[in-house]
Amino acid sequence: MPGATGSLQGLKVVDLTRVLAGPLCTQMLADHGAEVVKVEPPAGDETRRLGPPFDGSGSAAYFSALNRGKRALSLDLSQPAAQEVLHRLLEGADALVENFVPGTMERWGLGYEQALAARYPRLIYCAISGFGGDGPLGGLPGYDAVLQALCGVMSVNGDAASGSTRVGIPVVDHLTGYVALSGILMALQARHRTGTGQRVEATLYDTALSLLLPHASSWFASGHDPQLLGSAHPNIAPYDKFRASDGEVFIGILNDSQFQRFSRHIGRPQLAHDARFASNASRVLNRAALKDEIESAIAGSPSGPLCEALMRAAVPAAAVQSVPQALSHPHSAHRDVLVRREGYTGVRSPMRLAATPGTPGAAPPRFAQDAPEILAGLGYGAREREQLEASGAAPHAAGGRMPLAEREVAMR
Repeated sequence: MPGATGSLQGLKVVDLTRVLAGPLCTQMLADHGAEVVKVEPPAGDETRRLGPPFDGSGSAAYFSALNRGKRALSLDLSQPAAQEVLHRLLEGADALVENFVPGTMERWGLGYEQALAARYPRLIYCAISGFGGDGPLGGLPGYDAVLQALCGVMSVNGDAASGSTRVGIPVVDHLTGYVALSGILMALQARHRTGTGQRVEATLYDTALSLLLPHASSWFASGHDPQLLGSAHPNIAPYDKFRASDGEVFIGILNDSQFQRFSRHIGRPQLAHDARFASNASRVLNRAALKDEIESAIAGSPSGPLCEALMRAAVPAAAVQSVPQALSHPHSAHRDVLVRREGYTGVRSPMRLAATPGTPGAAPPRFAQDAPEILAGLGYGAREREQLEASGAAPHAAGGRMPLAEREVAMR
């Protein structure tokens, strides 16, 4: 990409993904210099319609969180002419990332083992799916909250009043994007040695089970079914939310010396000498009594000054902030977390490299906005481009807007 910087300059990625895990993976690649061509179906990425709110082109704000720095093309891959466009893209590509239901690429004659591995021996092929292609659940579609429920994540989130609760962010999808990113980078490193690409797989199922830390290991060791603890920790106390005078705070104490400093700071030094609270194990067993003691001690303390003082005393603590408060925090500005472009604000990818820093790219593309340029770069003349558009193999709506019917649905 013109002006691209970062450790992945020169890497070319074909992005066939939609919704969250795949687009997040490829956005992080783009942020660090990779050239990413986003290939959407004729109806567009479903995330363009997950609103309100919507932007001026009719795409949902959700879409803007995941597709920065990419060029956009639309292909109906069920058509041979569109498949030929994809093959031209793959001739110069280092990686292809897709998150179709397993078997979709094979149905089109585009499966990795079926067609692509031999034709493009250096290609890294990353498949993201809910459950993988085989096994009892193989080939089924996967959604973040469904995987949270199925894999036990929901069972340890919430409290007695709420019952099992979905984590309020799409944590399984999000982490799966990082799993895919890591797998692609590992495969690229292996290619440096072997000269050949390989298939990389990331599934929401595997990712969701990997999140069961420390609950899985605790169950392995004790045989006891993990229970709902709200914001508390099953193995550490105090590690929970507490009520201060003007809101909630979270206090996380991992060792006895921290607890001693904490007890002195809140004016209850005797807590550290109470047999019920003298060690982490005893504090875990008496967590309810300890919470009562702590909330009684801090009931008159404003959350902000309390937490700042505790942190200065090397006791981990924070006021529970809203999303706007977190994004507007002075430290967020200091860390240069926000990416601002004309008509767009996003959150920067979190990894930072000192010698080869990435630069977040342009605002997320409108639907198929780069189709003429990309197709011309692949050797398609003006008449061929017109034929691809007219046949529906490579549609590109005027002004980069989704097809009218889809846009009307999105804007309702």
